[in-house]
Amino acid sequence: GITAGLLNYNLSGQKTDPRHGGEATSSQFVSLQPGLNVGPWRLRNYSTLNHNDDGNQWDSVYSYISRDIQALKGQLILGQTYTSSSVFDSISFTGLQLNSDKEMLPDSMNGFAPVIKGIARTTADVTVYQNGYSIYKTTVPPGAFEINDLYPTGSAGDLNVTVKESDGSEQSFVVPFASLAILQREGQIDYALSSGKTRSGSSGGKEYSFLQSNIAWGASSNVTLYSGFQQLENKYSNVILGAGLNLGTIGALSLDASQSRADIKETPTSNHTSSSEGQSYRVRFSKDIPHTGTNFSVAGYRYSTHGYYSLQNFIDRSNAHSGCCSSTGRTKDRFDASASQTLSGYGSLSFSLVSESYWDNSRMESLGVSYSNTIGRISYFINYSYSRNVQSSGQNSDSSQISDNLISLTVSVPFGADISASYNMNSSRMGDTTHSLGLSGSAFADRSLNWNMQEGYNASAKRTSGNVNLNYQGSKGEVTAGYGYDSYSAHYNYSLRGGMLAHSSGITLSRYLGESVALVEAPGVSNIAVRGQTNVMTDSAGYAVVPFVRPYHENNLSLDEQQVSGAEIDNIAKTVVPTRNAIVKVKYNTWIGYKAMMTLRFSNKEVPFGAVITLDDASQQPQEKRSTIVGDSGQAYLTGLSEKGRLFVKWGDSKNSQCYVNYDLSTNKSVDDIVFYAADCR
Repeated sequence: GITAGLLNYNLSGQKTDPRHGGEATSSQFVSLQPGLNVGPWRLRNYSTLNHNDDGNQWDSVYSYISRDIQALKGQLILGQTYTSSSVFDSISFTGLQLNSDKEMLPDSMNGFAPVIKGIARTTADVTVYQNGYSIYKTTVPPGAFEINDLYPTGSAGDLNVTVKESDGSEQSFVVPFASLAILQREGQIDYALSSGKTRSGSSGGKEYSFLQSNIAWGASSNVTLYSGFQQLENKYSNVILGAGLNLGTIGALSLDASQSRADIKETPTSNHTSSSEGQSYRVRFSKDIPHTGTNFSVAGYRYSTHGYYSLQNFIDRSNAHSGCCSSTGRTKDRFDASASQTLSGYGSLSFSLVSESYWDNSRMESLGVSYSNTIGRISYFINYSYSRNVQSSGQNSDSSQISDNLISLTVSVPFGADISASYNMNSSRMGDTTHSLGLSGSAFADRSLNWNMQEGYNASAKRTSGNVNLNYQGSKGEVTAGYGYDSYSAHYNYSLRGGMLAHSSGITLSRYLGESVALVEAPGVSNIAVRGQTNVMTDSAGYAVVPFVRPYHENNLSLDEQQVSGAEIDNIAKTVVPTRNAIVKVKYNTWIGYKAMMTLRFSNKEVPFGAVITLDDASQQPQEKRSTIVGDSGQAYLTGLSEKGRLFVKWGDSKNSQCYVNYDLSTNKSVDDIVFYAADCR
């Protein structure tokens, strides 16, 4: 890759004006991901800023430098990152990590970020948290919503989603984020070694020195053995042993057991500690049945004894007195599952479930079920979600129970290729039933501008609401703006999202950037699309950024030559193989000027086949001069010509085997961007 800087940015804002008294509220969210590549080293940062009427909250999710270690087929990371989640639950830390990189292996699996589905009763602000950090924020209209553009943070860990309605009410649910990636091919080793200091999600938390290591080995084609250990100073230790089994048609299964020992303070403010030991047992299952369309993404169950502390449990318990950190009870048992089923012509069904109980008698449950189908050109989507939280009051009581049920129905009817109408119904046990009608569509040839509008009616309160939203996705970024209203308030929102690349020739704006990217250079050729990419076009300087290329694999990139006018590009298709987080440069040789099909004669005869034509221009360097071979009937195809010029033609060393052509293309018309020209060579 080349030496270059990059930046991803996501700016969004919301403003709410109450209709019946009260003060207006506003908030802004900024997500920045700057980076710098120098040689094999990659510097990356991910920071977020939340601003509202109560003040500012700045979070540095991570800052690190990294490089690949090809001899070990792994990555070296120095700075703030996350421990490997393949064996232990992931935690945030500052230090050093060396881990294997499966992308260096052929046909390996990529990391992923889950899709979040939910329901909003009104125009709502949706915030996604992971490991205590806010990683995503957006505004959604009433009805079912889907978030499928999360930026992977490189770690597992449940996603906590908060939906803040325009009337001030909030709902929360959990999206499980895990995978059964522990299985290895026979003889393959997956490893990770982490050392440093733990990080707290908020200020005031104590940091501990720790060491973690885990390894998974493919003992056979169907058995993977894995183990790991954690040591936090002399206060905490944990050891895990497990096995992953490929059960063929049954699926993939893993089982493991952990043993922890922790020095626990008797009370949050006490200096006296007592030793606590316990065990945790876990089973995970994954299954994909292609011929029935069934996929169990992951299903798992864990049981922990009363004395067991995970590393995060211990850190939270130690920091509970500072008021900085969550003091949620330790998990007793947990079951989570997500699955999807294609119903062979009758649509598709998916569900996700999380059920978790704690040793302090608290409990959390979250369920989501969705069904979608198409009848002719009409499509419909049904979504149901259930959430229940029971907070302990010191006794085994459900007095603090909070639960809610939400159901949504969406029906969509297209009218042509660029516009469709929809009906949406939302019903909540804690709220009202609402109905809405909407129109949505797209504009421009590339459908880069999308719009939608809705008008809603609250059947219980007999009140109306509405919203309108615009979204433009261009080669230099994405812009969104919206307005909504209901009986409580008027709601305004906007967002700006994109990336930029700073390189030796300047700054190139782009869409949101992935891990590894490609910088396309086609000098002098603007507004040319990169094939297979959405809204990736060369700018006025001839540069374009391909925001996603796969590391350690061949990526085929080509320009759309049908859009090229007044220029010729050599080798329109190129292949690049980047390393992780690399910025690779793909340079095309371009010849700017006229394209001409010339028929040349010398001494009343056709210039012979095989004669070589070069542009007789003293200002050109030898390496810039381009030669063309004369074909049959004295014809030759030339590109990059100025309007007037001189050509040198040679097919031998004698004077009768050389000649010059003075041409003037100003009076000739072009056909399909090609000028046909006949001339005598003298």
